[in-house]
Amino acid sequence: MTEIIDGNAVASQIRDDLTAAIETLADAGARPGLATVLMGDDPASQTYVNMKQRDCEEVGIESHHVDVDGDASPAELYDAIVDLNDDPDVHGYIVQAPVPDHVDYREVIRRVDPIKDVDGFHPENVGRLVAGDARFRPCTPHGVQKLLETAGVDTEGKDVTIVGRSDIVGKPLANLLLQKAEDGNATVTVCHSRTDDLGAKTRSADVVVAAVGVPELIDGSMIGEGAVVIDVGVNRVDADTEKGYELVGDVEFESAKEQASAITPVPGGVGPMTRAMLLYNTVKAASLQEDVVVDLP
Repeated sequence: MTEIIDGNAVASQIRDDLTAAIETLADAGARPGLATVLMGDDPASQTYVNMKQRDCEEVGIESHHVDVDGDASPAELYDAIVDLNDDPDVHGYIVQAPVPDHVDYREVIRRVDPIKDVDGFHPENVGRLVAGDARFRPCTPHGVQKLLETAGVDTEGKDVTIVGRSDIVGKPLANLLLQKAEDGNATVTVCHSRTDDLGAKTRSADVVVAAVGVPELIDGSMIGEGAVVIDVGVNRVDADTEKGYELVGDVEFESAKEQASAITPVPGGVGPMTRAMLLYNTVKAASLQEDVVVDLP
């Protein structure tokens, strides 16, 4: 029987476990604060921001939000970043991607104070992760590790194939799984759009992580029997539904489930974990900045 890894349940447990740490900080006069910055009016981005604000409210993190007009100059966004860097009530913040085309997102990230960079995207934090001394693990890769841990998957000595080489998921996850750590020590193969015979790489893996952004690219014929499948992809495709679309992953779920020993669904798998680990990083950032020791799950 294939195990369906319930990301909603795991994320809920992490939020519950963070409550004690948040209360410890609050008792020390340092309630964690998370800010979101949205430049423009992209509907999907607005939805994500609203969800993150609700998550904060549920666990007792102070939520802040900054709107920047989509037609404004980059300097206006940079000014907002300076204000957040200087605000003692904001322990972490994210600049919601995508930003308008006239803004260089890499330059935006470079201006974020690294100790408030709860996405883990600043070059300093990327360097620390690669060096094995991560301040913040990027939210989605860390969420994937937590799901594997919850499913009882020991990655030590396992062959892991990651399909996707993005700076947000593929590269940092590969680095985390390679490290000499309790949740690492894997042999990692990173595949991408130029990979020859992708199916051969995924079939040989003990764990397959799909994070390429192509709807249902990986089907059951590309999964080895008994493998664990983590589907990071969330893709909107046309469908005969009330909304006119449905969300699917990078994995064709029904056929892959027949081969896998455990698999994440879409939605309800990795997505909730990304948001939970953002809260985790915010609490850690508050602990570091306020010099208050807390227990993190």
